[in-house]
Order: sequence, then C-alpha cells, then structure tokens
Amino acid sequence: MELTTDLKELFIMTAEALKGSAKRLFRARTVHKLGPGGQRLAQRELGWNRTTIRKGSHELRTGITCCDAFHLRGRKPAEGHLPHLLEDIKAIVDSQSQADPQFRSQRLYTRLTAEQVRRELIEQKGYTEQQLPTARTLGKKMNRLGYHPKKVKKSLPQKRSPRPTLSSSR
Repeated sequence: MELTTDLKELFIMTAEALKGSAKRLFRARTVHKLGPGGQRLAQRELGWNRTTIRKGSHELRTGITCCDAFHLRGRKPAEGHLPHLLEDIKAIVDSQSQADPQFRSQRLYTRLTAEQVRRELIEQKGYTEQQLPTARTLGKKMNRLGYHPKKVKKSLPQKRSPRPTLSSSR
C-alpha cells in the first residue's frame, strides 16, 4: 500500500497531538489497517519507531495498558553517584553540631555552612570539585539529615532576681 502525502501529514500530525498509550494505540491501529508490512512502511514513511508500534499492538491485542516508567528517568540524586556522601556529611557535621539548648525540639544546630562542609569534604574525604554537588544541594541534604545552620548559642542561666515581698520597699 502506498501512502499519499496528505495521509502522511494526517497520520504524523494526529500522532504528535496524542501522548502516551493513546499515541501507541493510534499507531498500532493505523499499522493494523495498513496490513502486512505495515510496521516497516510506517517506520520508513512516517518515521515511527517499530518498538513503539509493537508495544501499542500488544496493548491493542491484550487490552492492558503498559505503564510508562517516567519516575525512573531523569537525573539521579547525588547519593546515587556518591554512595558515601551522606555518611561523610554526618561525620563532618556531627562534631560541630549541638542540640537545642532548651531541649524544646529534636533539631540539631550546626555552626558549619554548606560551603564550609563542601570545603571539608574536599580536604578531609578526598572528593574533587567536579564530583561534589553545589553548596545549595549540600545544604538541602544537611537539612534532610536534621542539621540546621544556626549560630550555636549556649543556654543562659535564668537571672536571679529577688522576689518582691510585702515587707520590701519599692
């Protein structure tokens, strides 16, 4: 079967307007109507991927929609590239952190900034500039680990002020 330019444009524009499984089903139905050799024809004339067409044909035949694993795509977190990064951050920040002086929360406060932690990782743990993420990313990882940058303040004792009594003069 030969495709005219009008049909090619119609198929291509319709396929581009659809997303995900709807696009695959459209392509599979079109190839099915083209008959034997339809996959090769669609690949050659329309520029469609035959693997995608097969996936759509499988969905059309079984009635089960295949899940697209979009969550598995994209950039991996820094821990994926540097498996010991979080442990190394903890080792550096633990020595410089302190609990809440009034014990009102479970937060840990540290004097170190993310930039200082980055420098320490390079000096002490042997990371390179290119390996490590930015200071902003390290700051977010520190917050997720429970460390919050704040000037560590020692708890001050309460002032002893004499209580006014009835017999005291004002």
